[in-house]
Amino acid sequence: MTSAEVNQVAGHRHEESAETLIGFYREMALIRAFELRASEMYARARIGGYCHLNLGEEATVVGLMDALQPSDYLFTTYRDHGYALARGMEPGKVMAELFGKTTGVSRGRGGSMHMFDAERRMLGGYGIVGGQIPPAVGAALAISMDGPAGAETEAVMCLMGDGTTNIGSFHESLNLAGVWNLPIVFVIINNRLGMGTPVEAASAEPELYKRGSAYRIPGVRVDGNDVIEVRDAALAALEQARIERRPALIEAMSYRLRGHSVVDPARYRSVDDTAEAKAQDPVPAFRERLIEAGHLDAQAATAIDQEVDLVVDDAVKFAEDSPDPSPDELFDNAYATDVANAPRSLPGERLVVS
Repeated sequence: MTSAEVNQVAGHRHEESAETLIGFYREMALIRAFELRASEMYARARIGGYCHLNLGEEATVVGLMDALQPSDYLFTTYRDHGYALARGMEPGKVMAELFGKTTGVSRGRGGSMHMFDAERRMLGGYGIVGGQIPPAVGAALAISMDGPAGAETEAVMCLMGDGTTNIGSFHESLNLAGVWNLPIVFVIINNRLGMGTPVEAASAEPELYKRGSAYRIPGVRVDGNDVIEVRDAALAALEQARIERRPALIEAMSYRLRGHSVVDPARYRSVDDTAEAKAQDPVPAFRERLIEAGHLDAQAATAIDQEVDLVVDDAVKFAEDSPDPSPDELFDNAYATDVANAPRSLPGERLVVS
């Protein structure tokens, strides 16, 4: 599939049922409610460490996750709460992970940046910028060894931010994916600010979907505020990956509404830039779109909003009521298998090795 063909497929809109569209809105509303509450819980010191929110990126999250098959693999950045929810993880377990509780999706050991669920094939949450790209390419390589091209198979989706496209592993990994014809879709979530630096000030080629051309990987740029456009582009790219065993690249223009993390006041953003981001907020825009199309009325939309608020209330209660990890479990799972002479002593205790 050529770059032009990818763009053509991405531009084609499937007719969606009202039920599907309402389902998209419910997912977007849930992510919005969850992230707002996560911000509140961080301010109340119920969540520690780093915390990066998907506020403003809900349409991109839902569109990408709807395109994935259950058998596909997902590697994300540290901005991963919304993806965990849209991939089907229970909100209570996701919130418990943020709280560092044993009932969390990573048993409280990963926190905000390390959501993981092997059953749903979400293989992280990576705290290091670009750290997810080489393992994602490795997973695609493993898939490619299972059968010949032309037979539909699993695929890998690897997410990254715009700032990641300037690090070495991005180029090295795309080169290998291109050389080996791997079934992987790279997705750049471009919120225009690599932490606090505009893309135009950091990248000699600010149209990031073109970055794949050096490795003959077709790219497409989509409106990240349009859940259907994102989903259709992802479907086309994943089909190319599964059937043709060829990589693809998607750049989703998706503007975060807050700072880089919950502790970032985003003073580097101009008043006009902040106003533009709010004006393009995908959640109320999609809500209004469904009402205008007659798929929802204001009362039904409000009922969905209230429903997801209750889900998040329950998630917070579940997290609050869950047990903290026990100190004697500190060294559990440090290694996949037992390692001789591994330390087992807590601080202040006499050294014990196994």
